Amino acid sequence: MGEEKRRSAEYYMKEAIKQAEKAAAIGEVPIGCVIVCEGRVVARGYNRRTTDKNTLAHAELQAIRRASRKLGDWRLEGCTMYVTLEPCQMCAGALVQARMTEVVIGCMNPKAGCAGSILNLLEMPEFNHQVKVVRGVMEEECAALLKDFFKALRARLKEEKKAAKEAAGSTD
Repeated sequence: MGEEKRRSAEYYMKEAIKQAEKAAAIGEVPIGCVIVCEGRVVARGYNRRTTDKNTLAHAELQAIRRASRKLGDWRLEGCTMYVTLEPCQMCAGALVQARMTEVVIGCMNPKAGCAGSILNLLEMPEFNHQVKVVRGVMEEECAALLKDFFKALRARLKEEKKAAKEAAGSTD
């Protein structure tokens, strides 16, 4: 990736990170994305599964829905998605179905990623459309968001468990 394209990718990934931070602020797993078309952000999304109580409320699907509405078409040819975490199978399938031109990924997801970790649904020649994939843009920052979130979550759950145990042991 050329230096100018790298700087541009980092700029948009920072925008995706801002979306991930919104998710973290409401207690969601911090995943965020933006969709860029012709040099401008046309849609943003962040993870809202727990908040919306909806399996489909992934950052990528939120952004695809908004971009399609804004651009007036389900086909997002010529668009690039910048996402902080490698898409799962559902989101990778949606990217192919939306005819997204490119996806730029922050960090990989070895447990559920379908842009190269477990499978690569985005670049399978068997499908009628392939999505170009760029990996590792601002990887450390994106991974740190997730690591910090899960570390804090584990600490909070440990404290809640301790408090519940103490409450159960009290004889008031």
